[in-house]
Amino acid sequence: MIIIPARLNSSRFTNKVLVDILGLPMVIRTARQVSALDEVCIATDSKEVILLAKEYGINAIMTSTKHKSGTDRINEAAQNLKLKEDDIVINVQGDEPFIEEEVVSAVINRVKEIKKNKEDIMMVSCYKKISSNLADDPNHVKVLLNAHNNATYFSRSKIPYHRDHYDDSLYNGHLGIYGFTVKSLNEFCNLKNAPTEHIEKLEQLRAIYHEKKISMVEVESRSFGIDTQEDLENALKLFGKN
Repeated sequence: MIIIPARLNSSRFTNKVLVDILGLPMVIRTARQVSALDEVCIATDSKEVILLAKEYGINAIMTSTKHKSGTDRINEAAQNLKLKEDDIVINVQGDEPFIEEEVVSAVINRVKEIKKNKEDIMMVSCYKKISSNLADDPNHVKVLLNAHNNATYFSRSKIPYHRDHYDDSLYNGHLGIYGFTVKSLNEFCNLKNAPTEHIEKLEQLRAIYHEKKISMVEVESRSFGIDTQEDLENALKLFGKN
């Protein structure tokens, strides 16, 4: 199942999941982008989003207003939906209205592979190569990988730091798509929060802090999360031409 967390009170962009994206509310367009891949459910803390989802024929479930992360919110939804322990849950952020099906499929397929091979992996996410200039933007999260393509750190800072300042270097830009089994999702959400998680405002750092493995899949994507008004304007310029 694909579960989309949708919180209204975003600190950087109030009510962003409701903003119009080429004729559809952002969270609805996001849901439609991935609806061909699996069953979709929006997990929200807002009756307004529940009613909006109903209007567009999309399943939605009410969750607590106290969650500090989208993953905690989808975990509550997965429990309330009574999903089985080995069911796959994909967290697609509600601010990804242009995410490509191929990107989400790559995450789903990697979780299936982990299940089949019984690998010691807590969660799956993905990344794409980005330019040095794009890596300067703190809204574009960067990820470092080890030899097994597992994440070693995520940051809003430009990592790794190039001592010789090569402008043509490529960085690993993180896409906020996460794959779990219901069991590993619940395990993640029962870990104590990490200090770095609050500093960077990146919940996936919780897993790394507790020495859990995050498998990263390289993808090609033009999409990016819409965190600010500037992101929205840039997305509409890029995708509004299609």
